[in-house]
Amino acid sequence: MKRFYKSLFGQVVIALIAGIVIGMLYPQFGQSLKPLGDGFIKLIKMIIPMIVFCVVVQGICGASDLKKVGSVGIKAIIYFEVVTTIALLLGLVLAFVFQPGAGMNIDPSTLDASSLGSYVETASKVKGTGFAEFFMKLIPATVVSAFTSGDVLQVLLFSVIFGCALLLIGDKAAPALAVITSLSEAFFKCMSFIIRLAPLGVFGAIAFTVGKYGIGSLKQLGMLVVLFYAAVIFFVLVVLGGILRSSGLSIFKLIRYLREELIVVLATASSDSVLPQIMRKLEFMGIKKSTVGLVIPTGYSFNLDAFSIYLTMAAVFIAQATNTHLAMSDLLLILAVALITSKGAHGVPGSAIVILAATLTTIPAIPVVGLVLVLSIDWFVGIARALGNLLGNCVATVVIASWEKDIDKVRARAVLNGEFDFAGGKQHATANPTGTATAD
Repeated sequence: MKRFYKSLFGQVVIALIAGIVIGMLYPQFGQSLKPLGDGFIKLIKMIIPMIVFCVVVQGICGASDLKKVGSVGIKAIIYFEVVTTIALLLGLVLAFVFQPGAGMNIDPSTLDASSLGSYVETASKVKGTGFAEFFMKLIPATVVSAFTSGDVLQVLLFSVIFGCALLLIGDKAAPALAVITSLSEAFFKCMSFIIRLAPLGVFGAIAFTVGKYGIGSLKQLGMLVVLFYAAVIFFVLVVLGGILRSSGLSIFKLIRYLREELIVVLATASSDSVLPQIMRKLEFMGIKKSTVGLVIPTGYSFNLDAFSIYLTMAAVFIAQATNTHLAMSDLLLILAVALITSKGAHGVPGSAIVILAATLTTIPAIPVVGLVLVLSIDWFVGIARALGNLLGNCVATVVIASWEKDIDKVRARAVLNGEFDFAGGKQHATANPTGTATAD
């Protein structure tokens, strides 16, 4: 028990329980603790751009071959599109089969759309963004603005260009690479300081949630929420589990290995809050830094598996709740539009509602005002979305690393079996199965 209390996992679990208790007994006080969770996420986001830059540049220079970098990038995009399409189809099929909105008989004219103002306004901008505008958005106004805006894709674009430039320069780039390596160590040390605040962030976030919505809201959110959580669990264990099994690894052991990060995401409903720590843990598993540095940041925008499930499921739910008949052409249109709009989700305020609005406005049959029906439960489904998205990107990294032979499978299995301990971003050697000391 003493080891449990001292571990980050134990402290986060205790904070989670304490937050629920405070939210139940003192709801007003619980709501006032929201800045603790928000502040923790802001601290993480503050440092993400620089960590992504350092990791990607180091990874490209370490690859020593631009063809290798291109191969990883192309395979990652293909993987993202295939798996995202499976997720979109899953949400569509489950909503169509289980009919979560059937019987609600909502008259769209009776719904108050005033709460959707800012979401719909932002959605109109997202919807009006074609491929040209989307790619133009990837290009920052200046190098500095890529970092100040917090847009991971803009940082990734500059990092790839800069890393390729250093690689082509050769030996002359050694001083610059040495500085970036030192910066990387410094930023990860900063992250180790911030991650120790995770219990505080979890405590504030969960106390606010329970204080505002009540403990009952955590378990009685309706058919849509239950169906969505079941869909995410099925997708993670069966679809992602099967994909990971093809690489010779277990999804259950991966979940156990990432348990601290998953609990933080559960409480904060944000996968951004653990991005740097996840990258470090995947590297510790034996995956090359170049692959982790390219796949994880790109996946945060292009590989939103659980978000994709929710996008199609919520669209069909709204149609069912408002007694809107959907023809097969409408279902195919939902799938096609969602495949495009889902790629713009990361970094958009209120992304789920905004992207859902952008999707619905292109499908005349479904009343956009129906978004009011899902607005109140967005936080709770956001928890499962963040967890599913995070695990989806971790599995993608492992699989692509396996394709590229950029993973030490022996090391990975040993880490997932608990033969190596990762705590607070530091590597600790433990006894291996033969009983001899194992050094990292």
